[in-house]
Formats: sequence, C-alpha cells, structure tokens
Amino acid sequence: MLVKKKEWQQFVPRSLEEVWQFFSRPENLNAITPEDMSFEILTDIKDIPMYAGMIVQYRVSPFPGIKMRWVTEITHVADHAYFIDEQRFGPYALWHHQHHFKAVEGGVLMTDLLHYKVPYGPIGVLADKLFVEKRIEDIFKYRVKAVEKIFGF
Repeated sequence: MLVKKKEWQQFVPRSLEEVWQFFSRPENLNAITPEDMSFEILTDIKDIPMYAGMIVQYRVSPFPGIKMRWVTEITHVADHAYFIDEQRFGPYALWHHQHHFKAVEGGVLMTDLLHYKVPYGPIGVLADKLFVEKRIEDIFKYRVKAVEKIFGF
C-alpha cells in the first residue's frame, strides 16, 4: 500500500498567539478528539510546553472494542508556525502529521497535512478502504466542530 496523504484547513478568527497556545499543548488533544475513541494521555505533560523530541504516550480506542497504546514524538517545532508529530509505536505503519498555523486577515489559517500507511499489506489496504480512511476523516470533521466550540465561533 502506498502512503496516503490527507489535508484539511480551518480558519479560526482568533490571534495566532491564542491559537498556538491551545494547539501547542498536547494535553489539549483530548478536547478535540471524539469521545468514542476513549482517548487517554498516559504521559504527565500538563503545563509542559511542546518541544522537539517530546514523547507522548496515549491509550486510544480507534474502533469499538479495540484498545491500544499509541506513542508519538514531536519531531519538529517552529514557534507559532508549525509542529510535527510522528508515531513511534501504534496502529499505523506510518503516521506523520504536520500542523501549520498562518496568521491571515481576521485570524489564523490552520492546515493539517497527514501522511499515513496502514500495516498488513493487502489486508491493510482493504481495512483502509473499508473503515480506516473514513474514521480518520470523521476524526478531523469532529475537530472542526470542536475548534469552533472551543474558540466560540
């Protein structure tokens, strides 16, 4: 299976500082993740600013009845511009997620760029077509609504 690429954009009518302060804190990931994923951060990261090399461990239920550990590393951080998280252990053969923030007139344009690959060869290709890709799309649709609610617009 080839690596899949997904991209999403969202405008947030807030200052770059306010948006960056929220998204650059891994503990806020809970607030933008669907409840049915039973997302739990296992690493004590409260009030720790994000930095390159930060390892964050989670427990997540990507599908009903399936619980797994997920470990990501923040590999790059450019203050108020972007950060990248990469899976080190978890459900994907590859997970490389770029989070970009750009000040524009009236707010911030956020761009998520995700490259991912499902493991297990042909079985993974089928799983991706049947439910993984849709689940990823649903998670990012949820995030749009959660961000609107959090930032009150």
